[in-house]
Amino acid sequence: MKPLFTILGALCFVLAIALPSLTQSSANIQKQPFGKTPSGEEVYLYTLKSPSGMTVKITNYGGAVNQILVPDRNKKFGDVVLGFDSLEGYLPKNNSSYFGALIGRYANRIANGRFTLDGKTYQIPASDTPRPNSLHGGKVGFDKRIWQATPVGTADSPALDLHYTSADGEEGFPGTMQVDVQYSVVRGNSLRIEYRATTDKPTVLNLTNHSYFNLEGSGSATVLNHKLTLMADKYTPVNANLIPTGAIDSVAGTPFDFRKATAIGARINDNDQQLAYGKGYDHNFVLNGSGGNTLIRAAKVEEPTAGRVMEVWTTQPGIQFYSGNFLDGKNVGIGGPFRYRSALCLETQHFPDSPNHTNFPSTVLRPGQEFHSVTEYRFSTE
Repeated sequence: MKPLFTILGALCFVLAIALPSLTQSSANIQKQPFGKTPSGEEVYLYTLKSPSGMTVKITNYGGAVNQILVPDRNKKFGDVVLGFDSLEGYLPKNNSSYFGALIGRYANRIANGRFTLDGKTYQIPASDTPRPNSLHGGKVGFDKRIWQATPVGTADSPALDLHYTSADGEEGFPGTMQVDVQYSVVRGNSLRIEYRATTDKPTVLNLTNHSYFNLEGSGSATVLNHKLTLMADKYTPVNANLIPTGAIDSVAGTPFDFRKATAIGARINDNDQQLAYGKGYDHNFVLNGSGGNTLIRAAKVEEPTAGRVMEVWTTQPGIQFYSGNFLDGKNVGIGGPFRYRSALCLETQHFPDSPNHTNFPSTVLRPGQEFHSVTEYRFSTE
């Protein structure tokens, strides 16, 4: 008979091999199965937890932020983003609203899905029904891809590295692109997202995250009571197809003036052509100053009931404020139905349709260059 410790040792070895397929923990990161794609690919959910208790869940399908749990003024933790309880909700047949996902190659819209670079015209699939634009990278953007995930970081600052290789010609974009995104929980109650990308051919690139926030809690009915401050004196007005006209206009005297904290619902139904085009707010704001490699404060959101506050800091030149105008309750997630205007997006980005506007900051990336940007969502209470 073999000694008991030998048997136990063998059993532990077997479990060490088997358990990663069930659950796996490292540096305050837990990995668990989240479902399989229709083609049979396994997808996982990664849970990052800080010593302060902030919890962020991310799936490697589309790099989507699935949950963010932070405390309210009474130290009760609640989920402040919209997410689904299984992979099924994120699949294309169920998810046309990019819940929580990483967006690329080109976040936001490109007019008629067409741009010219170095004298050559490229066509991206139209994906902005019923409008003729490409939206968020075409029909199969980064939000519908499986990313290679690697837990990293420390117990105090857990992090998840995501990598994706975008092939030359994918969705019509030139160049093979190597894209790396790191999610990390920093300073207790902050989610940091760091983006890097390189290419082997000249291309265009605009990366962001498309999380939907409700600081009262993901099951709450509306965000119209949230108070928003945007550090933006100007915005880019759009035409009827939600494509920037090319103008960069002052927000002064318009419903787009959020330079002082203002309830989102205060002017959302004003008789304003821009609001009519977006069916509410769905516009890019030009942030004051240029981030460069330095984080600048872009936005602040305050929710009076639970007392949660979120600040957005970024190195990007713009931020898209979207007031959940197309949510209709048909999607049902962890907190319940995603109702009309029950969540908001603050997508840090370059401007929409930049490849077709020479007066906008350039989104061209060339071989030998590295795209790099950082955004932080910092949570607190008051």
